Amino acid sequence: MERRSFLRGAVIGTSAAAFGGALWQSAASAAPAQPGTGPYGALGAADANGILLPSGFSSRVIARSGQTVSGTSYTWHNAPDGGACFANGTGWIYVSNSEINPSGGASAVRFDSAGTVTGAYRILSNTRQNCAGGKTPWNTWLSCEEVSLGYVYETDPFGVNAAVRREALGRFKHEAAAADPVRRAIYLTEDETNGCFYRFLPTTWGNLSAGTLQVFKAGTATSGTFTWQNVPDPDGSPTATRDQVSGAKRFNGGEGCYYADDTVWFTTKGDNRVWQVDLAAGTYQLAYDDSLVSGGGAPLTGVDNVTGTSSGDLFVAEDGGNMEICVITPDDVVAPFLRISGQSGSEITGPAFSPDGRRLYFSSQRGTSGSSSGGITYEVTGPFRA
Repeated sequence: MERRSFLRGAVIGTSAAAFGGALWQSAASAAPAQPGTGPYGALGAADANGILLPSGFSSRVIARSGQTVSGTSYTWHNAPDGGACFANGTGWIYVSNSEINPSGGASAVRFDSAGTVTGAYRILSNTRQNCAGGKTPWNTWLSCEEVSLGYVYETDPFGVNAAVRREALGRFKHEAAAADPVRRAIYLTEDETNGCFYRFLPTTWGNLSAGTLQVFKAGTATSGTFTWQNVPDPDGSPTATRDQVSGAKRFNGGEGCYYADDTVWFTTKGDNRVWQVDLAAGTYQLAYDDSLVSGGGAPLTGVDNVTGTSSGDLFVAEDGGNMEICVITPDDVVAPFLRISGQSGSEITGPAFSPDGRRLYFSSQRGTSGSSSGGITYEVTGPFRA
């Protein structure tokens, strides 16, 4: 990865939460992120919830699959996956997908200004294997179906408006989405071993009913320049969207996606990589590759959902590995931020920060049981750096 220096700026329209702050900027060429001492120090002993955290941080359970969310009458969904936070007056809302098929959908938990749960409810029903997704700048949640010829559904985190299927964003094995208000684009990952990376350009920004789906074109190298080309038939039938454009770059299992300050990052689980696309310069490169880690084992494996903070840190959740959320700092250091013990049959999903950046939400999709009915959604509070 190219070295980056801190820049102060606005971070708008991410795949999970929106912040203002320091982001990475390309400079001289260097290797992808390497292990080192993270900004929060070493992990302590497991707490009462089985989570290992740095000093000064604490965790609590927000919800469990199949059980009533405390303080509400709502039963939390199975297999919690991708998530995001939304400001709601003096409080906020955390939205979470359900990666089961059939049924799927998404739910929301409402918090007051003190972080007390004040409500929980369904915002999407009767869809299939809703995995990740993304937050829009107009405060809707894009819930993505991770199935062949899957759709993207635009949902209302506040539970007022009915969800709408957005067919113009294409039909493929959708994973995550990230909004870019500068280029007025929605970036989309595809969870296939030979998948592609896409962007959707709405005809009218803020309205996803119509627009143009494009695919990322580049060479076979892990860095270089790129272009975008229109996908002739976003419906994906009879020819899959990824097979319609010659020269479309292939990625091995697209997962999480995050946008900030003219840069979009996304992960590929098949090769444990984090990709960095400089949208202003028209170049791409590796931000992390576990096969390029020097001097021992890689701290981050099984890359999956990704989000970021106002400090410019990326937080990457593991699907597998040793059940960690790792942080990649702007000075190219990768280190564990937390670890969940006793849940090796699960994966970490849905990392998202509260609007003030002080609380991190995420789920263990299958919990201690290893089953989709054993999901647990957590909150971690502590001195996250601004």
